[in-house]
Amino acid sequence: MVRSQAKDVDGYLAEVPEEREEALTRLRELCRTELRGFTEVMAYGMPAYERDGVEEIAFASQKRYISFYLLRGDVREAFAARLADQDMGRSCLRFRRPEKIDFALLRDLLRATAAGPGRIR
Repeated sequence: MVRSQAKDVDGYLAEVPEEREEALTRLRELCRTELRGFTEVMAYGMPAYERDGVEEIAFASQKRYISFYLLRGDVREAFAARLADQDMGRSCLRFRRPEKIDFALLRDLLRATAAGPGRIR
């Protein structure tokens, strides 16, 4: 997906390919449930969740995969063992097929992020 020009997350989800809509909607619901006190915004053309004006979590429908951006380095370090077998870039997990998204892992990452502030990247 080319960088979205959507003004809000509802608009973003309306643009995603049909085969990804359900998974991305579920991911959004999970973020909204677990990230209490965060604000849902559009940042860099994708849905993001910020605390005190700082994005800590984001997700996107990319051309070949769904990305989950975990911008907190401390959380990535704490979950290093569970993330070791994941397709992961510097700060994002990549899921090539929506049905392969590990929502239990994402829930745990979101809960760890929500537990308190930490360093980004």
